[in-house]
Amino acid sequence: MAEIGTTLREARMRARVDINEVEAATKIRAKYLRALENEEWDLLPGPTYVKSFLRTYAEYLGLDVTLLIEEYKRGHERPSDIDQLPISPHLDARRKPPRRPRVSRGWIVAGIIISLLALFVVIGTLGSNNDSTPTTTTSTQPTREERARARRRAKRAKARERRAARARTARRVVRLQLVPQGVVFACVVDASGNAVVPGTNLVPGAATPVFRSKRFTLTVGNGAVTLKINGKSIDVPDRADAVGYDIRAGKAPDELPSGQGPTCQ
Repeated sequence: MAEIGTTLREARMRARVDINEVEAATKIRAKYLRALENEEWDLLPGPTYVKSFLRTYAEYLGLDVTLLIEEYKRGHERPSDIDQLPISPHLDARRKPPRRPRVSRGWIVAGIIISLLALFVVIGTLGSNNDSTPTTTTSTQPTREERARARRRAKRAKARERRAARARTARRVVRLQLVPQGVVFACVVDASGNAVVPGTNLVPGAATPVFRSKRFTLTVGNGAVTLKINGKSIDVPDRADAVGYDIRAGKAPDELPSGQGPTCQ
């Protein structure tokens, strides 16, 4: 098997993960992560922390945790005094077992905290990488390219929303213009009751401005005029009597009965 540090470093490089990203994800300080990759065991707090850090780092990279821990034990962990005692049936049963070394309460608390942090990191890693393979892992934080794609998607969504809003507004408003081909009387009243064309004679070549309103009612004296409604031209029938129209947003122009159009008087 390759060396422990080399295995960790190569797995991290294959995953294209920076040592600082690993620190943020595993809560293990960067100097300890580098010590693991360089197998500088004397820079680490102790064997218990080495195995805890090694387990957390290996699980984050998707490596075989058991294999790495066993490799560390074989090469770098000294057997306990009990393991070195000879196995003999003639051992004195009255001999007191060797006194276990006392561990300070601070180290115990620190070990519990580190174990809990490692457990949280493992749970988060498993939840976000259920479909990942052992040799390929992804960072829990979005990459620069992913953030850029998210910003582009948000801009496109806002642009679509603005276009949809303009389209909804356009459907609620009628654009009306009168283009006379001869002298014609015209009276045009908008939805607010304002006479935008106050009962005057229009002459050829003097088209009205484009008026905007939710509704128009109008009267024209003869058919010598073209109505442009939302850019579409509508010819007025040439009749002896005045012609009236009711024009609303989203609907076709409705011709009014004779005498029911506005007069602007």
